Amino acid sequence: MLGPTSILEKAMRADGAVAEYTIVKKGTAEDDAAKAVAATDKAFGIAQHAAADNERVNVMLMGISKVLYGGTVEQGDLLTSNATGAAIATVTASNRIIGVAMAGGVSGDIGAVLINPGSV
Repeated sequence: MLGPTSILEKAMRADGAVAEYTIVKKGTAEDDAAKAVAATDKAFGIAQHAAADNERVNVMLMGISKVLYGGTVEQGDLLTSNATGAAIATVTASNRIIGVAMAGGVSGDIGAVLINPGSV
């Protein structure tokens, strides 16, 4: 598997518990990161470690990050968030994406994602 390559990370405050290598979105305040819980969430990064509510969490915003898979993923799939912040493949119009899978895997695997937030 392709190893992580961080181009840009930001220390943020966890708005609720955040698990390691899960997808995050904006929390209550601008400098907060909350667990993404839907494919339509405006995700912007990957938590680089677990953090409890109000703890600092490093979020990778650009680069190739490790990511927790929540379903079967093939290299090249567009990835979005499931209800627990894990990455799943998507092609559904109106879904937001966090990026492109750089490795295949199944639910529970730690894969790799080229972070490139956007929409399908």
